[in-house]
Amino acid sequence: MDRRSFIKKAGLVSGGAAVAATPLAAPAIAQEQPTIKWRLTSSFPKSLDTIYGGAEMMAKTLSDITDGKFQIQVFPGGEIVPALQALDAASQDTVEACHTVSYYFWGKDPTFAIASALPFGLNARQQNAWLYQGGGNELLNEFYANYNVVGFPGGNTGVQMGGWFRREVKSLADMQGLKMRIAGLAGKVVERIGVVPQQIAGADIYPALEKGTIDATEWVGPYDDEKLGFYQVAKFYYYPAFWEGGPTVHFFFNKAKYESLPPSYRAALESATRIANQNMMNQYDVKNITAIRSLVGKGVQLRPLPRDVLDAAYKSAFEVYGEIAESTPTFKKVYEPWAKFRTEAYQWFRVAEYTYDSYVYGQQAAGK
Repeated sequence: MDRRSFIKKAGLVSGGAAVAATPLAAPAIAQEQPTIKWRLTSSFPKSLDTIYGGAEMMAKTLSDITDGKFQIQVFPGGEIVPALQALDAASQDTVEACHTVSYYFWGKDPTFAIASALPFGLNARQQNAWLYQGGGNELLNEFYANYNVVGFPGGNTGVQMGGWFRREVKSLADMQGLKMRIAGLAGKVVERIGVVPQQIAGADIYPALEKGTIDATEWVGPYDDEKLGFYQVAKFYYYPAFWEGGPTVHFFFNKAKYESLPPSYRAALESATRIANQNMMNQYDVKNITAIRSLVGKGVQLRPLPRDVLDAAYKSAFEVYGEIAESTPTFKKVYEPWAKFRTEAYQWFRVAEYTYDSYVYGQQAAGK
């Protein structure tokens, strides 16, 4: 473009005369961005404000970043599709996005479980490190491409509680034949120690526990568990959930829709998921402090899982992983680098983190 053409396009006259002052147009980059509206289905009921709210926060952040041009409307589980069909809905473009836990879909392929939590796996901080900086998310998105979705971390609860039991568990023998709602690959692990695993969506757990259809359930932790009312039908509350040391909740986006976004919108979307991911963890760390006190005040009996239960489950877990890795190439491709990261992270965390935590928690427990 020559200088004369440029001046004409800029709205100036030739010959040195200036036009009357006119308002400046909005920046071209803002004008060029399209208006996009997506739908997201959650796997969680709206009553669970922290975990369900992670999707709402992501959507609000995204809208704020893009001046309202990229909006995502959030729907609770069951409103568009059943809670445990969220991934399928995003994969098939029934909706553009979902907010769920990857291990819900381990029955399709056990690799889904690694993305969220494997029994005796990573804590929340280690999980985020592996996903964001340790190559985990890149490996997983290669796998997710088989299901026409792109995934990003979308929340974490921290170490969860081992769950609610209608009767006391004193040893491994008490786990035999126990019908327990438990999600993900953990069901296969506890099955080997005598438990009868059941996968039930969050909104359906209470009636199953109340009616005795199940003998025990795990969900998340004190804040959510109190809201769901489990303490009213089961008084023994065990810890920790060895199957969920730092479980990641995920956002999944239809792959074709995600890839069709302008680069700036893809960047905005990923930034919004990162903010939601960290915010959920922060909220649970605050809310669980009050909730655990409240539950104990209502007569809940806190109990540690017996050591023989933990030892048997630990042995079972790594036997299961080895067997799956031998038979499932997709699992092996992600599991082996995950296991290497776990070993190295544990070695480092034992040096300073574990030593510090053990000392200060011990001092506080001693009343010092």
